Amino acid sequence: MYLDSFYLPIDKEEYLLRERGAHNGGRNLYIDNPYPCGLFAKKQLREVQFKKITVFYGGNGSGKSTLLNLIAEKLELNRIAPFNSDEMVASYVKACEYSLGYDDEGFHHRIPNGSRIISSDDIFDYMLTVRTNNDEIGESKEEARDEWAHLKFGKTIKMSGMQDYEALRMQVLAGRESVSRRKFIQQTAGHEVKLNSNGETALDYFEKRLKPDTLYCLDEPENSMSPKMQLNLVKMLEELARYCGCQFIIATHSPFLLALEGARIYDLDAAPVEIKDWWGLENTRIYYEFFKKHHKLFERETE
Repeated sequence: MYLDSFYLPIDKEEYLLRERGAHNGGRNLYIDNPYPCGLFAKKQLREVQFKKITVFYGGNGSGKSTLLNLIAEKLELNRIAPFNSDEMVASYVKACEYSLGYDDEGFHHRIPNGSRIISSDDIFDYMLTVRTNNDEIGESKEEARDEWAHLKFGKTIKMSGMQDYEALRMQVLAGRESVSRRKFIQQTAGHEVKLNSNGETALDYFEKRLKPDTLYCLDEPENSMSPKMQLNLVKMLEELARYCGCQFIIATHSPFLLALEGARIYDLDAAPVEIKDWWGLENTRIYYEFFKKHHKLFERETE
């Protein structure tokens, strides 16, 4: 386990605010936005103790994504989507502290290379990028079809200088017996990336990017996934944590991810924050009560 503990500077927040106010200048020591100061102080959250899988649970505004991002920023994890850059964030992150776990020989672990934070925005951006790329390749294929016929059956290009080299090379490629029309189009226009449903594409994203022996912060990874896809993701995360040396810190309110085997769950809706079992959380209780209310409909289906 790479990360053992993380400490929030809630006892230093007043000092951090005064310091920033003095930096802004003026008699009133004004601050435009104190975030994230005050967010965890009212929840009395000073320390987070980690397991192989640690989950931050809570509703919108509970601070679960903020806490995840503070950890990622402090550990300097790789990231694609930028984090909040409000005026207090940098000094708050600097004041945070953490301790690492120990290996079997008693030496401190290091945060593995390649460790990163993955947000739901990263996945949506990936889907958008792939679709855009596929559209561009589709347009290039139409041009390549016309070009293939012109090069294969048109006049032979004569090379009078280096400016003709590329055109001649393409004509030679189109004229080869071993290169079919389809292969020529693929080589010149490129390959489209296969896209399935959003949930399947999101699951494929994780399958390609999650590597063994790595620390990952995942911010609501279940977004766009159906329950079936979420269960597949749960299986993947459990296997990576149990057999492949991965550590996961996850912000979620999905009942399926909350039920990850062996996960330590911090309920950020509670004040003070509490460690709870997944079946005792409000979100999962709501699901339970709903299906319990309609249980006869399910029983009728099995008759």
